[in-house]
Amino acid sequence: MAEDASGKKEGQIPTNLRLLVLLEEVARRGSAVRPAELIEAMGLPKPTIHRLLQTAEAEGFLQRDLDGRAYGPGARLRQMALDTVSSEHLRTARLTILKSVADEVGETCNLAIPDREGMIYLDRVETKWPLRIQLPIGTQVPFHCTASGKMYLSSLKPAALDAILRARPLETTTQSTITDPGSVLTELAAIRNRGYSTDSEEFIAGMVAVAVPVWDTHNRLIATLSVHAPVQRCGLQGLVGLLPVLQEASAALSKLT
Repeated sequence: MAEDASGKKEGQIPTNLRLLVLLEEVARRGSAVRPAELIEAMGLPKPTIHRLLQTAEAEGFLQRDLDGRAYGPGARLRQMALDTVSSEHLRTARLTILKSVADEVGETCNLAIPDREGMIYLDRVETKWPLRIQLPIGTQVPFHCTASGKMYLSSLKPAALDAILRARPLETTTQSTITDPGSVLTELAAIRNRGYSTDSEEFIAGMVAVAVPVWDTHNRLIATLSVHAPVQRCGLQGLVGLLPVLQEASAALSKLT
C-alpha cells in the first residue's frame, strides 16, 4: 500500500478519527446503513466496524433502524446537526429569506426538518394577522398529515417509506386525515410528480398549508419550506397560488446548505 508524504499508508484512517469518519459516512448517506456497507466504504475490518457501531449506539450518536440491523443517526447526532444549522450566521441568513416570504404572502412561513418521529419546526416567521395558528419553533408534527411531513415522505426510497407507514397505525387528527397506508402512498406519488405538497385541514381543522422541498448539495431533501393559514382567511387554492414565491425562496435556502 502506497504512503503519502507523512508516512501514513494511503487510505488508512487514523485510529482517533475512525468513529468520526463512521458518523460522517452514516450522515452522508442519508438513510440507515448496514455494517457490511460501512466495512466496504471505510475499508476497516469487520470487528472494528462493529466495535465502533456499538460505541456510537451506546453513546446515543447512532441508533438501530426499524429492521434492527441497519444504523441511522441517534438523538445526539441529530441534536448536533440541529445545533450546527442553528448557528447564528446561518440562521440570520435563513430568517432573512423567511421574512421576505412572510411579508410577500402575508401568512406564517415555516422551515421544518425531518426527525425520527416527525417534522420539527426549525425557524418560523409569524403573520401579522391577529388570527393565527400557534406552532412554535421546536414543535414536532406528524409526517402523514402535514404538508411538510408528506413532502419529506415523498422523497424517501420505497423501503424506508414502507417501514415508516407500517411501523404503527397512522393517527387520526381531524376528519380529513388520511390514515390508510395505501391512500397515503397514492397521495405521495402525486406530490412527487408535482413537486409540492398540501395539507387540507388534515392536521388541524380549519388550517391549510402548502410546502416545497429544500435540497442539499447531494440533491436530498434537507428541509421543507411551508406556508399555512386559517381557511377563514385563505383557502388551499390561494396558498397554491403562492408557489412561485415559495419555490424562489426554496432555491435561495438550498444555496445556504
